[in-house]
Amino acid sequence: MAALEDYLEQNREQFKADLFELLKIPSVSNESKYQGDVVRAAEWMADHFRQIGLETTLYETEGFPIVYAETPPVEGAPTVLVYGHYDVQPTGPDSDWTTKPFEPDERDGNVYARGATDDKGQMLTHVKSAQAWLATAGSLPLQLKFLIEGEEEVGSQNLYPFIEENRDLLACDIAVISDTSQFGPGQPAITYGLKGIAYFELRLTGPKQDLHSGTFGGALMNPLNALTEMLAALVDEERRVQIPGFYDDVTTLDDRERSQLAALPFDEQVFMEQVGVEAVNGEAGYTTLERRWARPTYDIHGIWGGYQEEGSKTVLPNHAGAKFSFRLVPDQDPAAITESLESMLQDICPAGITMELVDMHGAPGVVVPLKSDFMTAATHAIEKGFGHSPLFIREGGSIPVVNALHDRLGVDTLLLGWGLDDDNTHAPNEKFSLADYFRGIKASTYLWQEISKISIEVPEDVGS
Repeated sequence: MAALEDYLEQNREQFKADLFELLKIPSVSNESKYQGDVVRAAEWMADHFRQIGLETTLYETEGFPIVYAETPPVEGAPTVLVYGHYDVQPTGPDSDWTTKPFEPDERDGNVYARGATDDKGQMLTHVKSAQAWLATAGSLPLQLKFLIEGEEEVGSQNLYPFIEENRDLLACDIAVISDTSQFGPGQPAITYGLKGIAYFELRLTGPKQDLHSGTFGGALMNPLNALTEMLAALVDEERRVQIPGFYDDVTTLDDRERSQLAALPFDEQVFMEQVGVEAVNGEAGYTTLERRWARPTYDIHGIWGGYQEEGSKTVLPNHAGAKFSFRLVPDQDPAAITESLESMLQDICPAGITMELVDMHGAPGVVVPLKSDFMTAATHAIEKGFGHSPLFIREGGSIPVVNALHDRLGVDTLLLGWGLDDDNTHAPNEKFSLADYFRGIKASTYLWQEISKISIEVPEDVGS
């Protein structure tokens, strides 16, 4: 390991340069003008894998390519599948950014760029650790498989059939994903629970065209009025979702886990200052961490309709719409919630309004076991990389591929987040601490050594 650590230290500037090069590619997967750049990011990843010595294949899909790379099998040692994504979220107006989103800028120890923490920077830590092993030892102590996609930010529609059709190719003993956060600066964490999601678009249509609100107002239903009433009806004053059956499968937090969450070094005042609010808000009867990590939620993400230009225009719009989602906890079924939601909205949709509910995507929540040899190995590796034992936390975000890997490959996932919760993920001025980038590479380097010590039971051949 001394040779490996020397290599990591000597190549810090090159590791940083490689990260910056990848961050310069505007691989925004949900905007058609960037299609060529998304493909270019896939090709960059494939070329990089080949350069460091991995056997690599670029699989074409109906959308963007899937990059698969692997090292040779190691007899008697586990196989690890590393998942990541090279696509990124839209940036919004450049004016919202201090520096341009695809011109990586280093300041205050961070790199600022879209994709810095979600997920290019975090994903690349595992690529660089593999590079370090190959450059110093010539091989890894286990087999690594990399599955890197370009559609995570738009629902991974082509990834799931790929996993289903390539179970043998992707077979492994454990998966590793770094697309989450530490608990705080200097407080590394392993995430053991994720929320699921059910995401929708609601479209309402009223009159055949926009109308004068003075002439026609009060005689027919305004789609924007209907929209706000229907969205408001989905939650009560105590922030409890009103969809019939919504809480039927919600697992109640037991006293043990509530005590564990309460014992975490969470400062609510610091949290409020960080996000710029004067008060927290959420479901009655629960703490801020419980609401964020272990209770289902409902949020509206965008509303449109009517006149939105400069000045005034007294228009009664012919259509209106909104995007909204529910973050789900383990055991809630997105399909059942979708069915109940649509029935409720049909019931409360006012006369004179035509409704269309679009099911954008959904995935259930997940909790992974805390007691396992793999979790122990990750704990030891993080201690080596970050100098501290990790905390065990949940996360309010969703990573649907975790469910897919469990259901299709039968494996759990180690969620090892190197980011911070103020990294502005999906927001302007996204950043990633360069110190944590290097710590993540070091922790990943030790992770392969620690996991290689785990004995894997090889099933006896049929008929032997």
